[in-house]
Amino acid sequence: MEWLLVSLGLVILLLAGDALVRGAVNVSLRIGIPALIVSLTIVAFGTSAPELLISIQAALKNAPGIAVGNVVGSNIANILLVLGVPAILAPIHTSHCNSKRNYVMMLVASVLFIALASGGFFTFTSGLILLGALAVVLGSAFYQARCHKKAEAAAEHEEDDEEEVEGADPDMPWWRIIVFLVLGLIGLPLGADLMVDNAEIIARRYGVSDTVIGLTLIALGTSLPELATTVMAALRRQADVVLGNVIGSNMFNLLAIIGITSIIHPIRVDPDFFEFDFWVMLAASLALIPFVFLKRDITRIWGVVLTSLYLIYILITLT
Repeated sequence: MEWLLVSLGLVILLLAGDALVRGAVNVSLRIGIPALIVSLTIVAFGTSAPELLISIQAALKNAPGIAVGNVVGSNIANILLVLGVPAILAPIHTSHCNSKRNYVMMLVASVLFIALASGGFFTFTSGLILLGALAVVLGSAFYQARCHKKAEAAAEHEEDDEEEVEGADPDMPWWRIIVFLVLGLIGLPLGADLMVDNAEIIARRYGVSDTVIGLTLIALGTSLPELATTVMAALRRQADVVLGNVIGSNMFNLLAIIGITSIIHPIRVDPDFFEFDFWVMLAASLALIPFVFLKRDITRIWGVVLTSLYLIYILITLT
């Protein structure tokens, strides 16, 4: 029954997150917020809402292992699994991507995250530091996007801006927008509550810690949207979308999710993270260097290697 409820909680989270994105995007565009700002903020935050609500619920219910494990496990899954599986289906031509700047910021965010965790707690001050770093990342992304738009966007692209934003529908009536917002705001805490409560029951039943459940079951579940997005982008040969999705998601996990959660409630960091998982997360991030700086493609062989490494990590974690 607990497995069924965890699955139900995950489905509710994913559907509610999508509803919230659709509602918030269309409200923002209707009241005149530029589509570029909507893409960089509302869409990014909305797609990370399930992980955020899980971490907040876990912190409030005194399950810090789930709160931190969810973020660390998701970041590991995003690189090894979310890049590995699509590459097996179709090679990802990352040699054509220019993601150096964002990748370096992701590495800096990873080091900052581990450094703050070394104090044993993510405190209110830690949260302010992480959110300050997030503001820098968003500012840089906005600047890059504006420069790119000025350099390459033609006038007709400016007119089609709203259609390019995920979840935007210029013909959506107000009543439907409100329904999406209500469903999102109600569904997210409900789904997070179901997942956290029943994940704790599963952990106790099988004699594993909340940390292990956060690193495996919950992290894998909340990485499924990124996996689905990346598979479709790889099949369409959109390597920039594939790599950008992973790098952006990892930065939001580290800076926004733990930053907001630790401001709401302090998060204790299990010392076990420093024995293995933090370093796996950092090593997985460094494994992207050949694809970002040396212009290598993620071939099918690399896809098999990355996916196999993730399966090995899960086996080690569970045993």
